[in-house]
Amino acid sequence: MLSSIHPLGERARQNRWTVTVMAFSVGALLSGAAVGLVLGATGSAVLPESSEVALTATAVVALAAGSLDLAGVRAPGSARQVNETWIGAFRGWVYGGGFGLELGLGFLTYVVTWAVYAMYLSAVLTASPWAGALVGATFGLGRSASVIAAGFVDRPSRLTSFNRALAKAGPVVRTASAVTIAVLGSGVIVGGLL
Repeated sequence: MLSSIHPLGERARQNRWTVTVMAFSVGALLSGAAVGLVLGATGSAVLPESSEVALTATAVVALAAGSLDLAGVRAPGSARQVNETWIGAFRGWVYGGGFGLELGLGFLTYVVTWAVYAMYLSAVLTASPWAGALVGATFGLGRSASVIAAGFVDRPSRLTSFNRALAKAGPVVRTASAVTIAVLGSGVIVGGLL
């Protein structure tokens, strides 16, 4: 999907890349916020109010997610991608928004990291609908950043080099993401113990 939404492709389909990307970002933000709101509301109904316990639990969840990713344990979830036939059938803002909605929810498309589940648990642990919505919105915006990376692809040679760079960077980005999540979780745990 990322290799399909870029200025060159959008121009060829007579769409504007900025409109497609904005729809994608808004869709991811809104759906992430919605799932976070629901999870935060669920947490507020079932968890006691204790920000210290919630922060520690969230840190443990982050440490576990990063560690599982580093250990190469595959996260369970859907093995489907967004429906790329939408690209030829609808306007850019329609498939951009639709893809964003799916990715912002996290579970409807291929789950490649335990961080998706860490986000869900973190939203629950906020024990607040609004804080959960903020967690989910941040997740959605992070997911929408993927299409922005293709913004310089305005000719075929750049598309080829972008796809090569993307394939090469995949393992490095996955490792860096897992390490970052684990280190953040560890730092909060250690900070709480001091």
